[in-house]
Amino acid sequence: MSLLKTHPARRASNGAEFGKVAVLLGGDSTERDISLLSGGAVLAALRRRGVDAHAFDPAERPVERLASEGFERAWNVLHGPGGEDGLMQGALEWLGIPYTGSGVLASALTMDKLKTKRVVAGAGLTSPPYAVLSGPGDLERALAEIGVPMMVKPASQGSSVGITKVKAAADLMSAYAEARRVDPIVFAEAFIAGDEFTVGVLGDRGLPSIRIQPATEFYDYEAKYFRNDTQYHCPSGIDERAEAELQAAALACFRVTDCAGWGRVDFMREAATAKFYFIEINTTPGMTDHSLVPMAARQAGIDFDELVWRVLESSFARARK
Repeated sequence: MSLLKTHPARRASNGAEFGKVAVLLGGDSTERDISLLSGGAVLAALRRRGVDAHAFDPAERPVERLASEGFERAWNVLHGPGGEDGLMQGALEWLGIPYTGSGVLASALTMDKLKTKRVVAGAGLTSPPYAVLSGPGDLERALAEIGVPMMVKPASQGSSVGITKVKAAADLMSAYAEARRVDPIVFAEAFIAGDEFTVGVLGDRGLPSIRIQPATEFYDYEAKYFRNDTQYHCPSGIDERAEAELQAAALACFRVTDCAGWGRVDFMREAATAKFYFIEINTTPGMTDHSLVPMAARQAGIDFDELVWRVLESSFARARK
């Protein structure tokens, strides 16, 4: 049973309107370290704007203490399972604490890349062909249906954890085993040769697209958070028509999966056809100095502190019954 109800969104004129705010960070997923970095940046930004904000790591304190310690809302920057998959959202609903970002259903759905692909494709949006790898016996079928190169992915986890680009059939088994270490549900996806794009979403608007040029084989964990040779282009360099198409696709993906508040939608653009293919949705993207939503927001004239403030305002859409 939820103790929250939907409420019209509104803006805040001062930090006191938010009350005591928990910045949920850390957690126990494989993305804990990134969440700590993101959370530290969010916490500092909120305090600079006069918000009574405090770090709260659910790996170190039971979540029910959010209520007993008097927190009035939560800025959720937990990445991965336990924070981005509907589990924390459900706990906050039960505690009656308004929170940022997408709700239980959207969070649970988009944490599962495979289910998200099915929903997005079912809505008529374009996503790369795929094959579910239920066991080693499915590998030959995937090779026949998709061919190489292909991407092998665990259904859950973010930040490209457990993902491998397979360029030769002989490498498929090891890629499958790597993904299985992360999640028992694994799928193969056709590799789209071309540029990678991402579109940040803030409220009901899309932020300027970013074109990503990794120095690595693909935009993996190292490229996302630690390498300094990944190139980001914002503006992305595409023409107005393509930008409008990409923005529309990002918002359509956000709507069909019932996402809200803020997030990021990733695409590949096929070089041969200039066609955009949906890859995945991130409902709690990184907020580090390498992160893409802050970069896109700056291009739109929104600095980091203002971005963090506006995301916190999205919690006003939820209120206690």
